[in-house]
Amino acid sequence: MLDILIIGGGPIGIACGLAAQKAGLSFLIVEKGCLVNSLYNYPSTMTFFSTSEKLEIGGIPFVTISNKPNRAEALEYYRRVATSNHLPINLFEEVTGVTKSGDVFTITTSRATYQAKKVILSTGFYDIAVKLDIPGEDLPKVKHYYKDPHYYAMQKVVVVGSSNSAIDVALETYRKGAEVTLVIRGEEVSHRVKYWVRPDILNRIKEGSIKAYFNSHLKAIREFDVDIETPEGLLSIPNDFVMAMTGYRPNFEFLKRLGITLTEDKFIPHYNPETMETNMQGLYLAGVVCGGMDTHLWFIENSRIHADMIVSDIVSKRL
Repeated sequence: MLDILIIGGGPIGIACGLAAQKAGLSFLIVEKGCLVNSLYNYPSTMTFFSTSEKLEIGGIPFVTISNKPNRAEALEYYRRVATSNHLPINLFEEVTGVTKSGDVFTITTSRATYQAKKVILSTGFYDIAVKLDIPGEDLPKVKHYYKDPHYYAMQKVVVVGSSNSAIDVALETYRKGAEVTLVIRGEEVSHRVKYWVRPDILNRIKEGSIKAYFNSHLKAIREFDVDIETPEGLLSIPNDFVMAMTGYRPNFEFLKRLGITLTEDKFIPHYNPETMETNMQGLYLAGVVCGGMDTHLWFIENSRIHADMIVSDIVSKRL
């Protein structure tokens, strides 16, 4: 029987493994995708907002040439951390169920069944896109994930959203020759956009290189055009691709199946902020999954402390 089973092989799941290893606990990390799967699915050109020091886990230095690391550097760092510390990680193995009998958890996966005294859930939120819920959203030209700008060269692209992901997509596809239209529900570009990027998009909008509709929303998508509801009325424009950068959410259904209580408004899971233990005794949360729908609340840099908090609580209860 394991002391801990960790669900999720992202940066925070790996940090939990490092903390468990340091404490001499037996553990296993189970990840349904590749190592740091969420980071792998980030755009290939992505640069982090955080500095490399703030992305470090387990006290292991993250050395980069530039101040802010990119996706490739982060993938290499977390891979080297996992392999050099010989962390037991099962990749491409999905957890399908967790039950508890007495003080023992039984964890069923797509490959095996495990038993553990404690479970840490560190699954992130990048797997499930927030839908627009409008006609035509299921058309192949609608994308909720973005990888590389070249694919959209010389195409008419509508980008929905005003956060970092939406603005990055708008600027990068524009610079590869796309005709870009931004559709933003609010009255301005989000102030959460990276401080070195926001002036760029504001200038492109001001000069007319990128068309932006504020206080607007996409109403319908068709094969060759879209409808945009604007303050001046309904507008139809030609379109080849829709990039719906509307955000992502944790798998709330999975949390509910585990017996974790969620708030009614933002689906924030119940947990003790001092120990990260949920209302299910012995089941802990770590990382961005703690924020519910408020996915801007937790990042790698401010949730990496969860690993030590959880393992310290587990060790204290064994004494």
